[in-house]
Amino acid sequence: MKRIINSANAPAAIGPYSQAVEANGTLYISGQLPINPAVGKIEATDITAQTEQVFANINAILTEAGYTFADVVKSTVFLSDIANFGGMNEVYKKYYQTECPARSAFAVKALPLNGLVEIETIAAK
Repeated sequence: MKRIINSANAPAAIGPYSQAVEANGTLYISGQLPINPAVGKIEATDITAQTEQVFANINAILTEAGYTFADVVKSTVFLSDIANFGGMNEVYKKYYQTECPARSAFAVKALPLNGLVEIETIAAK
């Protein structure tokens, strides 16, 4: 059974996709950009603040679906510049300190809305 997850505390989708979909005890969260849901745009200008906003958005969706960061099994991190890896990683390790999820991280040519970071998340119960 498939369940669509939508949190008012995370940014609305900027295209034809869902914030998250749960299927068979697994939650698939679409890539989260550093959009502040209160204003509907990216306000932060540095990698640390943008990554914090991404994690706030992920947290809102996890919470809406009844999951926590402890349930996360896989993250995929997209960076507009690999030089931002260290700054992103400093924030990332605040959320995952033990039993960390599997992760891929790589640079892409550009991200929507000129974001510096986007993170996809998969969680399972």
